[in-house]
Amino acid sequence: MGKASRRKNRDVKGPKQIPAPFEARPFKGLPNETEWVAMREILPAATATIRVKVPAVEAPEGTPAPAWSSLEVGSEHEVTLATVLPLAWPGLNRGEGDVLSALQTGSSTGDASRDIAQAILTSLANEPGQPTVGLPQAMAHTPRLQDVLVSDTMTAELHESFDFWLTGKEDALDEAGQLSMERANEAIVPTQRLDAVESAFWCLMGDRAYVRWLLPHDEDAATTALARLKAAGEHTLGGQSTLLGAFRGAGLLVPVFEVDPAADPQSWNAPLGELAARLEARLGDDAPLTHDERRAREGFSSRQVTIR
Repeated sequence: MGKASRRKNRDVKGPKQIPAPFEARPFKGLPNETEWVAMREILPAATATIRVKVPAVEAPEGTPAPAWSSLEVGSEHEVTLATVLPLAWPGLNRGEGDVLSALQTGSSTGDASRDIAQAILTSLANEPGQPTVGLPQAMAHTPRLQDVLVSDTMTAELHESFDFWLTGKEDALDEAGQLSMERANEAIVPTQRLDAVESAFWCLMGDRAYVRWLLPHDEDAATTALARLKAAGEHTLGGQSTLLGAFRGAGLLVPVFEVDPAADPQSWNAPLGELAARLEARLGDDAPLTHDERRAREGFSSRQVTIR
Protein backbone atom coordinates (compact mmCIF):
# COMPACT_ATOMS: atom_id res chain seq x y z
CA MET A 1 0.00 0.00 0.00
CA GLY A 2 1.42 3.40 -0.99
CA LYS A 3 1.82 6.44 1.21
CA ALA A 4 -1.16 8.19 -0.40
CA SER A 5 -3.46 5.21 0.31
CA ARG A 6 -2.33 4.96 3.92
CA ARG A 7 -2.89 8.70 4.36
CA LYS A 8 -6.38 8.39 2.86
CA ASN A 9 -7.28 5.55 5.23
CA ARG A 10 -6.20 7.64 8.20
CA ASP A 11 -8.21 10.61 7.01
CA VAL A 12 -11.52 8.70 6.77
CA LYS A 13 -11.34 7.81 10.46
CA GLY A 14 -12.68 11.25 11.27
CA PRO A 15 -11.70 13.71 14.01
CA LYS A 16 -9.36 12.39 16.63
CA GLN A 17 -10.82 12.28 20.13
CA ILE A 18 -8.42 12.55 23.05
CA PRO A 19 -9.00 9.99 25.83
CA ALA A 20 -9.71 11.28 29.31
CA PRO A 21 -6.42 11.77 31.17
CA PHE A 22 -5.82 9.72 34.29
CA GLU A 23 -6.64 11.48 37.56
CA ALA A 24 -5.14 9.90 40.68
CA ARG A 25 -7.31 12.11 42.89
CA PRO A 26 -10.47 12.58 40.78
CA PHE A 27 -12.61 14.31 43.43
CA LYS A 28 -10.01 16.88 44.49
CA GLY A 29 -11.53 20.34 44.66
CA LEU A 30 -15.07 19.11 45.29
CA PRO A 31 -16.75 20.05 48.58
CA ASN A 32 -16.48 17.19 51.09
CA GLU A 33 -14.01 15.23 48.95
CA THR A 34 -13.85 12.44 51.54
CA GLU A 35 -17.62 11.87 51.27
CA TRP A 36 -17.35 11.44 47.50
CA VAL A 37 -14.57 8.90 48.00
CA ALA A 38 -16.54 7.09 50.72
CA MET A 39 -19.54 6.68 48.43
CA ARG A 40 -17.31 5.64 45.55
CA GLU A 41 -15.16 3.16 47.48
CA ILE A 42 -16.48 1.82 50.77
CA LEU A 43 -20.11 2.56 51.64
CA PRO A 44 -22.57 -0.21 50.75
CA ALA A 45 -25.89 1.69 50.70
CA ALA A 46 -25.94 5.47 50.79
CA THR A 47 -27.44 8.44 48.99
CA ALA A 48 -26.75 12.17 48.77
CA THR A 49 -28.56 15.03 47.07
CA ILE A 50 -26.68 17.49 44.85
CA ARG A 51 -27.45 20.16 42.28
CA VAL A 52 -25.73 20.36 38.91
CA LYS A 53 -25.69 22.88 36.07
CA VAL A 54 -25.73 21.76 32.44
CA PRO A 55 -22.52 22.91 30.70
CA ALA A 56 -22.18 23.92 27.05
CA VAL A 57 -21.47 21.06 24.67
CA GLU A 58 -17.83 21.12 23.60
CA ALA A 59 -17.49 17.98 21.51
CA PRO A 60 -14.83 18.19 18.76
CA GLU A 61 -16.19 19.23 15.38
CA GLY A 62 -17.47 16.26 13.40
CA THR A 63 -18.02 14.00 16.44
CA PRO A 64 -21.45 12.88 17.67
CA ALA A 65 -23.14 15.21 20.14
CA PRO A 66 -23.40 13.73 23.64
CA ALA A 67 -26.68 12.21 24.79
CA TRP A 68 -27.30 15.19 27.07
CA SER A 69 -27.00 17.84 24.35
CA SER A 70 -30.80 18.18 24.39
CA LEU A 71 -30.67 19.72 27.88
CA GLU A 72 -30.85 23.49 28.25
CA VAL A 73 -27.36 24.91 28.78
CA GLY A 74 -27.12 26.57 32.18
CA SER A 75 -30.21 24.88 33.58
CA GLU A 76 -29.91 23.49 37.11
CA HIS A 77 -31.16 20.09 38.24
CA GLU A 78 -31.35 18.16 41.47
CA VAL A 79 -29.84 14.67 41.38
CA THR A 80 -29.74 11.90 43.96
CA LEU A 81 -26.36 10.20 44.12
CA ALA A 82 -26.37 6.53 45.10
CA THR A 83 -23.60 4.11 45.89
CA VAL A 84 -25.02 1.48 43.53
CA LEU A 85 -28.16 0.97 41.44
CA PRO A 86 -29.95 -2.15 40.16
CA LEU A 87 -27.97 -4.24 37.67
CA ALA A 88 -25.01 -1.83 38.10
CA TRP A 89 -26.80 0.89 36.12
CA PRO A 90 -24.86 4.18 36.07
CA GLY A 91 -28.14 6.07 36.37
CA LEU A 92 -31.93 5.97 36.33
CA ASN A 93 -34.48 8.63 35.38
CA ARG A 94 -37.62 7.89 37.40
CA GLY A 95 -39.54 10.81 35.90
CA GLU A 96 -40.86 14.09 37.34
CA GLY A 97 -37.32 15.33 37.89
CA ASP A 98 -36.39 12.31 40.01
CA VAL A 99 -32.98 11.18 38.77
CA LEU A 100 -30.56 8.75 40.41
CA SER A 101 -26.88 8.39 39.50
CA ALA A 102 -24.49 5.77 40.88
CA LEU A 103 -20.91 6.30 41.99
CA GLN A 104 -19.93 2.63 42.11
CA THR A 105 -20.07 1.35 38.54
CA GLY A 106 -18.21 -1.35 36.68
CA SER A 107 -16.42 0.90 34.18
CA SER A 108 -13.85 3.65 34.53
CA THR A 109 -11.73 5.73 32.18
CA GLY A 110 -9.18 6.53 34.84
CA ASP A 111 -11.05 9.70 35.82
CA ALA A 112 -14.07 8.88 37.96
CA SER A 113 -15.08 12.54 37.93
CA ARG A 114 -15.72 12.50 34.17
CA ASP A 115 -17.42 9.09 34.30
CA ILE A 116 -19.87 10.19 36.97
CA ALA A 117 -20.55 13.60 35.39
CA GLN A 118 -21.34 11.92 32.08
CA ALA A 119 -23.69 9.44 33.79
CA ILE A 120 -25.49 12.26 35.62
CA LEU A 121 -26.01 14.38 32.49
CA THR A 122 -27.08 11.39 30.40
CA SER A 123 -29.56 10.27 33.06
CA LEU A 124 -31.07 13.76 33.19
CA ALA A 125 -31.65 13.59 29.42
CA ASN A 126 -33.17 10.10 29.49
CA GLU A 127 -36.87 9.44 29.05
CA PRO A 128 -38.80 8.84 32.30
CA GLY A 129 -38.37 5.24 33.46
CA GLN A 130 -35.23 4.76 31.38
CA PRO A 131 -32.03 3.49 33.01
CA THR A 132 -28.65 4.70 31.82
CA VAL A 133 -26.78 1.85 30.14
CA GLY A 134 -24.01 1.52 27.59
CA LEU A 135 -22.34 4.88 28.17
CA PRO A 136 -19.61 5.77 25.67
CA GLN A 137 -16.11 6.17 27.01
CA ALA A 138 -15.58 9.58 28.58
CA MET A 139 -13.05 11.66 26.65
CA ALA A 140 -10.86 14.66 27.46
CA HIS A 141 -13.66 17.03 26.40
CA THR A 142 -16.23 15.30 28.63
CA PRO A 143 -17.10 17.63 31.53
CA ARG A 144 -15.97 16.73 35.04
CA LEU A 145 -17.96 16.99 38.26
CA GLN A 146 -15.89 20.07 39.02
CA ASP A 147 -17.43 21.65 35.89
CA VAL A 148 -21.07 20.90 36.67
CA LEU A 149 -21.52 20.76 40.45
CA VAL A 150 -23.45 23.67 41.97
CA SER A 151 -23.86 22.37 45.53
CA ASP A 152 -21.40 23.64 48.12
CA THR A 153 -21.67 20.53 50.28
CA MET A 154 -22.26 16.79 49.96
CA THR A 155 -22.89 14.39 52.83
CA ALA A 156 -23.73 10.73 52.42
CA GLU A 157 -26.87 9.43 54.12
CA LEU A 158 -26.46 5.78 55.11
CA HIS A 159 -29.25 3.23 54.61
CA GLU A 160 -29.81 -0.23 56.04
CA SER A 161 -31.14 -1.53 52.73
CA PHE A 162 -31.45 -0.62 49.07
CA ASP A 163 -35.15 0.15 49.35
CA PHE A 164 -34.31 3.73 48.36
CA TRP A 165 -34.22 2.39 44.80
CA LEU A 166 -38.01 2.53 45.00
CA THR A 167 -39.10 5.23 47.50
CA GLY A 168 -42.78 4.70 46.79
CA LYS A 169 -42.32 3.93 43.09
CA GLU A 170 -42.76 0.18 43.13
CA ASP A 171 -43.07 0.11 39.34
CA ALA A 172 -39.59 1.64 38.93
CA LEU A 173 -38.00 -1.81 38.72
CA ASP A 174 -38.82 -4.75 36.51
CA GLU A 175 -38.42 -8.35 37.65
CA ALA A 176 -34.66 -8.34 37.05
CA GLY A 177 -34.32 -5.11 39.01
CA GLN A 178 -36.35 -6.48 41.92
CA LEU A 179 -34.16 -9.58 42.03
CA SER A 180 -31.06 -7.38 41.95
CA MET A 181 -32.37 -5.43 44.95
CA GLU A 182 -33.13 -8.59 46.93
CA ARG A 183 -29.61 -9.93 46.36
CA ALA A 184 -28.04 -6.58 47.24
CA ASN A 185 -30.03 -6.39 50.49
CA GLU A 186 -28.86 -9.88 51.47
CA ALA A 187 -25.20 -8.93 50.96
CA ILE A 188 -25.26 -5.51 52.62
CA VAL A 189 -22.57 -4.81 55.24
CA PRO A 190 -23.88 -3.18 58.45
CA THR A 191 -22.29 0.28 58.58
CA GLN A 192 -22.48 3.26 60.94
CA ARG A 193 -21.01 6.74 60.69
CA LEU A 194 -18.71 7.96 63.46
CA ASP A 195 -19.19 11.70 63.96
CA ALA A 196 -15.97 12.52 65.82
CA VAL A 197 -14.28 13.24 62.49
CA GLU A 198 -15.42 13.72 58.92
CA SER A 199 -15.94 10.52 56.92
CA ALA A 200 -15.16 7.72 59.37
CA PHE A 201 -17.26 4.57 59.33
CA TRP A 202 -17.65 1.49 61.52
CA CYS A 203 -18.64 -1.70 59.73
CA LEU A 204 -19.26 -5.32 60.67
CA MET A 205 -17.98 -8.02 58.29
CA GLY A 206 -18.94 -11.44 59.55
CA ASP A 207 -17.84 -11.55 63.17
CA ARG A 208 -15.13 -8.88 62.80
CA ALA A 209 -15.56 -5.12 63.12
CA TYR A 210 -13.54 -2.34 61.52
CA VAL A 211 -13.26 1.43 61.54
CA ARG A 212 -12.25 3.01 58.22
CA TRP A 213 -11.29 6.67 58.23
CA LEU A 214 -10.86 8.67 55.02
CA LEU A 215 -8.16 11.27 55.48
CA PRO A 216 -8.54 14.56 53.56
CA HIS A 217 -4.81 15.27 53.64
CA ASP A 218 -2.16 14.79 50.99
CA GLU A 219 -1.44 11.05 50.89
CA ASP A 220 2.31 11.38 51.42
CA ALA A 221 1.90 13.74 54.37
CA ALA A 222 -0.77 11.53 55.94
CA THR A 223 1.42 8.43 55.60
CA THR A 224 4.34 10.20 57.27
CA ALA A 225 2.14 11.44 60.12
CA LEU A 226 0.77 7.94 60.72
CA ALA A 227 4.30 6.56 60.72
CA ARG A 228 5.33 9.04 63.41
CA LEU A 229 2.33 8.01 65.50
CA LYS A 230 3.09 4.32 65.09
CA ALA A 231 6.73 4.78 66.12
CA ALA A 232 5.50 6.58 69.23
CA GLY A 233 2.90 3.90 70.01
CA GLU A 234 0.08 6.43 69.55
CA HIS A 235 -1.51 5.00 66.41
CA THR A 236 -4.48 2.93 67.67
CA LEU A 237 -7.90 3.70 69.09
CA GLY A 238 -6.96 2.12 72.40
CA GLY A 239 -8.70 -0.85 73.99
CA GLN A 240 -9.02 -3.85 71.71
CA SER A 241 -8.09 -2.04 68.53
CA THR A 242 -5.36 -2.60 65.96
CA LEU A 243 -4.25 -0.45 63.05
CA LEU A 244 -4.12 -3.04 60.29
CA GLY A 245 -2.71 -0.67 57.69
CA ALA A 246 -4.18 1.67 55.11
CA PHE A 247 -5.48 1.48 51.57
CA ARG A 248 -5.57 4.10 48.87
CA GLY A 249 -8.97 5.12 47.52
CA ALA A 250 -9.35 7.74 44.77
CA GLY A 251 -6.08 9.32 45.86
CA LEU A 252 -6.83 9.49 49.58
CA LEU A 253 -5.33 7.44 52.40
CA VAL A 254 -7.79 5.29 54.36
CA PRO A 255 -6.45 3.81 57.63
CA VAL A 256 -8.25 0.64 58.72
CA PHE A 257 -8.59 -0.29 62.39
CA GLU A 258 -9.87 -3.63 63.63
CA VAL A 259 -11.94 -3.07 66.77
CA ASP A 260 -13.81 -5.11 69.33
CA PRO A 261 -17.04 -6.28 67.62
CA ALA A 262 -18.79 -6.51 70.99
CA ALA A 263 -18.26 -2.81 71.72
CA ASP A 264 -20.92 -0.23 70.86
CA PRO A 265 -19.86 1.22 67.48
CA GLN A 266 -20.37 4.77 68.75
CA SER A 267 -18.01 4.12 71.67
CA TRP A 268 -15.12 4.58 69.21
CA ASN A 269 -15.99 8.25 68.66
CA ALA A 270 -14.00 9.61 71.59
CA PRO A 271 -10.83 7.58 70.83
CA LEU A 272 -11.09 8.55 67.17
CA GLY A 273 -11.33 12.23 68.04
CA GLU A 274 -8.23 11.92 70.23
CA LEU A 275 -6.35 10.15 67.43
CA ALA A 276 -7.38 12.89 65.00
CA ALA A 277 -5.85 15.50 67.31
CA ARG A 278 -2.61 13.52 67.55
CA LEU A 279 -2.50 13.10 63.78
CA GLU A 280 -3.10 16.81 63.19
CA ALA A 281 -0.15 17.65 65.45
CA ARG A 282 2.11 15.25 63.57
CA LEU A 283 1.09 16.71 60.19
CA GLY A 284 2.86 19.91 61.17
CA ASP A 285 6.09 18.11 62.09
CA ASP A 286 8.71 18.57 59.35
CA ALA A 287 11.66 17.15 61.29
CA PRO A 288 13.61 14.33 59.58
CA LEU A 289 12.20 10.88 60.25
CA THR A 290 13.89 8.81 62.92
CA HIS A 291 14.98 5.24 62.24
CA ASP A 292 11.81 3.83 63.84
CA GLU A 293 9.62 6.31 61.96
CA ARG A 294 11.21 5.36 58.64
CA ARG A 295 10.61 1.67 59.36
CA ALA A 296 7.00 2.39 60.26
CA ARG A 297 6.50 4.39 57.07
CA GLU A 298 8.02 1.65 54.94
CA GLY A 299 5.66 -0.81 56.62
CA PHE A 300 2.62 1.30 55.78
CA SER A 301 3.74 1.77 52.18
CA SER A 302 4.36 -1.95 51.66
CA ARG A 303 0.89 -2.85 52.94
CA GLN A 304 -1.06 -0.24 51.00
CA VAL A 305 -3.58 -1.45 48.48
CA THR A 306 -4.94 0.78 45.74
CA ILE A 307 -8.66 0.52 44.97
CA ARG A 308 -9.53 1.84 41.48
